[in-house]
Amino acid sequence: MGGGAEPRGSGRVRVTVVGGGLGGIAAALSCADGGAEVTLVEVRPRLGGAAYSFERDGMLLDNGQHVFLRCCTAYRALLERLGTAEATTLQSRLEIPVIAPGGQVQWLRRGRLPAPLHLTGALATYGHLSIRERVRAARAARRLSRLDLADDGLDRRTFGAWLEDNAQSPGATESLWNLIALPTLNISADEASLAMAAFVFQTGLLHDAAAGDVGYARLPLSQVHGEPSARALRAAGVDVRTGWRAERVEVGSSGEFTVQGAEDEVAADSIIVALPHARTADILPEGALDDPARLERLGASPIVNLHVVYDRRVTDFELAAGVRSPVQWLFDRTGESGASDGQHLAISLSGADREARMSRDELHDLYVPALRELLPRARDARIERFEVVREHNATFRSAPGVGRLRPGARTRIDGLALAGAWTATGWPATMEGAVRSGLNAAREALRVRERARLAEEVMA
Repeated sequence: MGGGAEPRGSGRVRVTVVGGGLGGIAAALSCADGGAEVTLVEVRPRLGGAAYSFERDGMLLDNGQHVFLRCCTAYRALLERLGTAEATTLQSRLEIPVIAPGGQVQWLRRGRLPAPLHLTGALATYGHLSIRERVRAARAARRLSRLDLADDGLDRRTFGAWLEDNAQSPGATESLWNLIALPTLNISADEASLAMAAFVFQTGLLHDAAAGDVGYARLPLSQVHGEPSARALRAAGVDVRTGWRAERVEVGSSGEFTVQGAEDEVAADSIIVALPHARTADILPEGALDDPARLERLGASPIVNLHVVYDRRVTDFELAAGVRSPVQWLFDRTGESGASDGQHLAISLSGADREARMSRDELHDLYVPALRELLPRARDARIERFEVVREHNATFRSAPGVGRLRPGARTRIDGLALAGAWTATGWPATMEGAVRSGLNAAREALRVRERARLAEEVMA
């Protein structure tokens, strides 16, 4: 791979994308579609970033249960481009079983009425709330739908404080609002930015009846993202280099960029850095950001996934939420993991600061009884395997003030752009946010070509 610093002489703008997660993949494909000559470098031996699969003792595990909604249009378009949309399931209508201890199941279903009336029936019959709590929840939902997302003051308050001001009891917060806030923001309502929460609820539930229909992968994530992305990138003419560690980005006096690696370098007219925010500041050239320390202040929020394999089927639900239980969400991953007998459940724990510090045995002792409380058929089942997967820095922390910390795609250095779900896409740290960030960064990178074309016209 030597000689990467030499111009390729094709006459096309050269774009190097640093990072092979969903943001980097989307950016590279968009730049290639725009006529650029694209190189993508990724330190791992695979693509897919934070949404990936791995093998552990003969079982294929996803690192997390990455769901999406019908309103995630950019992510769904990427799946179509990769040819893997059919490897996912998207509900025809929002329908979530919510289980309380004792196996009591209530359903959150959207009706056929237009938004916001589509949720009226769901709230009216949701038995995990009292009648008074349901009435107050409906009022709060209406008020939440009317908040102005352009109001900077929303990012100075917590969602939990707003819920309390709007007569939401702690039980209602746990049994309703956190069902959505925790998995989408990766932080509880009590800690989350009101601005971020208002965006999630307005975009995903309150303004469009169909927006909140839930989708998820039916195959391991490596078969939905990683391997298909590598094929699509190469088909688009992108030079994909995995196992390639980028150490720093340098900019020359003529404006040309060089990405320095451990044993090689790549020259480019534009650079897109699509790395986790914790690593981005170290690789950028001086002066790229007004305040690089802002990236560190974005913080981190962990996700923990428990993989529990039973010797028999213990539930018929493909996905379900738990209330009044440490179990947040569970997914049936029996077919995806290759488990031939019994049932494989994945338990997704967002905002998992406590669980990230717990040992495997402590997690086992807490969650196995909790699952028995939710799933009566699990009480007589034997556990064949219990695996723990931790992502300590899964996402940035969506706390108040986060809006001021997230940078846009454009940096202070012309031709150098940023991508990643942590950038200012307006979306939380989701797969949709990552893909949108890549598209934003690609637009910035391709402006180099447009400026060069205009300059040539002036010279002519």
